Amino acid sequence: MVIIQTPLRISLFGGGTDFPAYYLEHGGCVLNTAIDKYIFVTIKKRFDDKLRIGYSQTEMVDSVDEIQHELIREALRHTGITHGVEITTMADIPTKGSGLGSSSTVTVGALHAMYAYKRELVLTERLAQEACVIEREILQKPSGVQDQYIAAYGGFRFMEFTTDGEIVVRPVSLSPRTVRRLNDNLLIFFTGITRQNGRILEEQETNINDRLATLEQMKQIAYTACDELQRENVDAVGELLHESWQLKKQLASQISNPQIDEMYETALQAGATGGKVSGAGGGGFLLLYVPRGQQEKVRDALKEYQELPITLGQDGSKVIFDYQR
Repeated sequence: MVIIQTPLRISLFGGGTDFPAYYLEHGGCVLNTAIDKYIFVTIKKRFDDKLRIGYSQTEMVDSVDEIQHELIREALRHTGITHGVEITTMADIPTKGSGLGSSSTVTVGALHAMYAYKRELVLTERLAQEACVIEREILQKPSGVQDQYIAAYGGFRFMEFTTDGEIVVRPVSLSPRTVRRLNDNLLIFFTGITRQNGRILEEQETNINDRLATLEQMKQIAYTACDELQRENVDAVGELLHESWQLKKQLASQISNPQIDEMYETALQAGATGGKVSGAGGGGFLLLYVPRGQQEKVRDALKEYQELPITLGQDGSKVIFDYQR
């Protein structure tokens, strides 16, 4: 049996500029981070030739083509495993519609598990690239490419997407004091809304040419946020999140809604200085920057919403158990 642990993520700044339709013309960048919430993928040999896939449903099939879980199906095709395995996925939190990058986390984790099962060592970059191929090219999902890379690499990362197609992933060097303050001042609450993000992302991708000025502003905010954090000006994150969220809502019509707007305004009135809905928008988790002295007021104001305790995660996708006879 092989068990792979792959992190979920929070995209802080620059989301939307990681669509190839944008960055291949204009260049893009994002500032994002893995968090200490994970999806686990297990794979083990079966005694027969069947394929068993376990997630919120259970599938028992005779061939890869019969598998309904499209991410697992395409990962099996991609790695050449055709029969005789059991694969399961388990998550620290319900991930459907969470906005924490769960689809890409599953894809990266599944590829990693299958290669480890085959005793093939693969580079982190390759895991991210192949996950992008499966999601964007094979399954034709509308999405950027940051989620696959942060799931593979982990850590706190600044990513640049160049007009020649290169993706540059570098760690952001932050002082221990800055990391502690950032951990302490980021709060996440579940909006209570789950949604399929495909429609939002399709509209966002369609709107790119009409939102070039907005995307350029969002890109510049990502550079500014990275610089401010490296100068230990952690409180700038709140103001920059607020500015970026106002811009992000312009990218597609369903990124926010009256319930999210009310929740966000309630948090601001209680002491938050900025925030955003994680991921494509429309639901999932609301990320807030709240100075320490205001946090209990914000928690009280949002007491009807469930808080998700998180810390910034260091590890990317990794093998945590490997026993094969």
